[in-house]
Amino acid sequence: MYSLLFDLDGTLIESAPDIANALNVVLKDAGRATVTVDETRLLIGEGVARLVEKAFAMRGGIPEPTVLAAHIAKMNKLYDAALTVETFLIPHAKEAVASLHQAGHRTAVVSNKPGFLTEQIISYFGLTPHLHAVQGAEEHLPKKPAPDMLFAALEKAGGTRETAFMIGDSTIDVAAARNAKIPVILVRGGYTTAPVETLGADLVIDHLGHLADALSRLK
Repeated sequence: MYSLLFDLDGTLIESAPDIANALNVVLKDAGRATVTVDETRLLIGEGVARLVEKAFAMRGGIPEPTVLAAHIAKMNKLYDAALTVETFLIPHAKEAVASLHQAGHRTAVVSNKPGFLTEQIISYFGLTPHLHAVQGAEEHLPKKPAPDMLFAALEKAGGTRETAFMIGDSTIDVAAARNAKIPVILVRGGYTTAPVETLGADLVIDHLGHLADALSRLK
């Protein structure tokens, strides 16, 4: 049996539309040009603060720290109020997690989103019964690509590093897995600027419906 650590955004859910909607209110109010959903996908992965910082860098420059902090706080408030308006499950995601959980594997989500938001989204899409643990961002834990959140998720899920796999979509997930010294499987179609084959994963799959077969090939 394996310990499977799933990224959230770009791996299990397509969240870019709701993130873009909130981010564009922040940018407009600051007198900046808005970003497209495709541009937003390239900003996702390192948490809300970095997303807002990168968006401002893309649209004219990063404000001084106190102003940036206010924009981040506004982004958090707007996004918290509209987590699942246009967000949807990526095809095969729920079925894959449910079947792997039922097969006896330890399943967990590891996201740089704040923990309470991660749990709300997981619950909204009916994934909670199919997971042994949900690990979102916490103040005392460095975010991915540091390995700390992966280790915390494994402990909560009752898994081990020796049986663990990271399943994600981006360079952040690859780096987190490498830092944790566990294998990583990437899914096409996520949030990455480079071709997924070039990111250094142990294996790349077309969609999560192929995950069980991929695990059998890598065991």
